[in-house]
Amino acid sequence: MTDRLRFSVRLNNDLPVRDYVALARAAEAAGFDQLWVSDDLFLRGVWPILSACALATERIGLGTCVVNPYTAHPAEIAMQAAALDELSGGRLLLGVAAGAAEFLRWVGVPQTRPLEVTAEAIRRLRALLAGERGPFSGPGWPDWGPEAAMRAPTRPLPIYLGAMSPRMHGLIGALADGGLPLLFPPERYAEVAARVAAGAARAGRDPAAIDLAACIWVSVAADPAAAEAALRAKVAYYANAMSDEVLAAVGATRGETAAIAAALQRDGDPNRAAALVSPALLRVGMAGDARTLLPRLHRLVAQGARHLSFGPPLGPDPLEALTLLGREVLPKLRP
Repeated sequence: MTDRLRFSVRLNNDLPVRDYVALARAAEAAGFDQLWVSDDLFLRGVWPILSACALATERIGLGTCVVNPYTAHPAEIAMQAAALDELSGGRLLLGVAAGAAEFLRWVGVPQTRPLEVTAEAIRRLRALLAGERGPFSGPGWPDWGPEAAMRAPTRPLPIYLGAMSPRMHGLIGALADGGLPLLFPPERYAEVAARVAAGAARAGRDPAAIDLAACIWVSVAADPAAAEAALRAKVAYYANAMSDEVLAAVGATRGETAAIAAALQRDGDPNRAAALVSPALLRVGMAGDARTLLPRLHRLVAQGARHLSFGPPLGPDPLEALTLLGREVLPKLRP
């Protein structure tokens, strides 16, 4: 790790695959260090998306945000990761997490012992990618035999852990090279960083060596009202799934999210649902023009954040948002 402030952008895997090529090029041109793409179930697979981005870019790091070991076996993850790292010229960042329990239920997969299963998956991924050979054993997984070994060239890859819960935050510090904690609201960074540092201390690791990304929702546009509208739609979609802890942190109530869910799911009225998003609930992310965003971003840096990760919706026009961020935001934060 260096002291230089890092910037990344995160995209959902819900766009046509060809669209990511232009977005990846724009992110690289804007000065972002990393591009992360999600792998949510029943959307577009992250591996071909990032392969297309690898062939269209030269410098930017490319990350999975995130793959999970419940629907993708760690042996398969290692194979795909090694191949993409080779294709990209050594730019792959492997983001892993336990996944969303709701999504796993869709395919009848129980999210049993997520901390143990994820931790052991990371250990075995690290061993495979470092060229080690089985047998492997550990909690949460059956034993693997001596045949468990990569049969193509690979290298140790940086492994990032996606996390929402306090125990997963601690596991970032104990085991991962980097962390992708989603911050609701962004001002929670110091609290999450303290949990990561505590996990690192228990494991005898230096927390300064961990690339901890401050993962935030951002919507930026020259028209602040348009930027806010894009974030409202995103918040409305996820509001009812937000924890009581998150709602308390921004001063919102469960009654608000229930009303939003009713408008969205029962009435099928996304516009009304978005209109019900209160200013308090909107604070789970950042919206506005560049001038509006900068004070909250500066506060994140003042809390110690050394990696700012800008996530969806990015703006009403993601390509325009990347250009705005590169021209009017990143230079004001990076000396």
